[in-house]
Amino acid sequence: MNAQRLGTIVRLELTQRTRSVAWYVLLGVFALLLVIVTALSFMAFSWSSREQGSAIFSTIVYITLLLVVLVSPTLSGNSINGDRDAATLAPVQVTLATTADILVGKFLAAWITGLAFVAVSIPFLVIATLSGGADAATIAVSLLVLIVEVGIIAAIGVALSGIIARPLFSVATTYLVVAALVIGTPIAFALVGATMRTEQTYNNRSIDWESYEDGEFPCMPGETPTDDYPCVQDPTPECGEWTTYTNEVVRFDRVWWVLAANPFVILADATPTTFDSSGYPVDLFGQIKLGVRAAQQPPAAEVTWDECSPESLEDQQPTPEEIIAQSTPSWFVGLSLQLLLAAGLLWWAWSRTNTPARRLPPGTRIA
Repeated sequence: MNAQRLGTIVRLELTQRTRSVAWYVLLGVFALLLVIVTALSFMAFSWSSREQGSAIFSTIVYITLLLVVLVSPTLSGNSINGDRDAATLAPVQVTLATTADILVGKFLAAWITGLAFVAVSIPFLVIATLSGGADAATIAVSLLVLIVEVGIIAAIGVALSGIIARPLFSVATTYLVVAALVIGTPIAFALVGATMRTEQTYNNRSIDWESYEDGEFPCMPGETPTDDYPCVQDPTPECGEWTTYTNEVVRFDRVWWVLAANPFVILADATPTTFDSSGYPVDLFGQIKLGVRAAQQPPAAEVTWDECSPESLEDQQPTPEEIIAQSTPSWFVGLSLQLLLAAGLLWWAWSRTNTPARRLPPGTRIA
């Protein structure tokens, strides 16, 4: 590959994409959406002024990734076969530009096009950061992962445009591949996980409420009676008999890895988590990470609920911070799978685009 030839191809691609008025309209619509999302986020998270910036920042980053997922397949899914249909690919192929130059140049142009949406979101991210609560490590890592995800989606679209002869089919296939990563992974996680079940034993004991007069109730451990809370201090409340029964619970801990390749999960799992005073994540990154990491925890074989000693159940429930600390990160596995998928598709596209071609699909236009 040659840097000068790459620069020429990238410049031609960007010129072709940006000379349309529709491109600027699309960016304007995205900016308007961010204005609405930012305003709603400030109102939604106004109750937590200390962590408000973190919550708003993560929301804007996710909205940006969502729009890139929705728009990028259209911008990159017909990059190569669209030029072939317009008879502009063959003149480039007979120049000094190699197949790798053409493929990588179109990929870089598609990546830069996707990053334009990230650039539009920067003022809103700055506003969220200035509102307070956003951690520097969270900002840096989340933006880095966002940029990488934009590149992976662009690579998939460009590669499929070189593999599939018809632009319409390549765009549709790009949407299907991206949808499989974004929507298909949680669907597969839910359906496959629901088919895996195991028995769980419940031990339950309740207070014997019939032993108390009408209107009376015992104080729980640590509670004292007040005028507003007239409980009865009873060091040994009357308790009923223990009851035991079994029930089937799903085993999502066996299929949590299905979510590893999801772009939104990768973004959340790779970003450092900040917790509030109660140990709960302050932003969407941490909340999504908590959900994925909690799915890794196997269900307990035995659960005990003792109403005479409520602390027994509380002791069995780890805090969100403990769940995240005791679980396994998966973002590097999912990101590696995405990179392998993009690289494999690009290699396939190179073999289909390389000249001289031994065989072309029927009806393929050469010049």
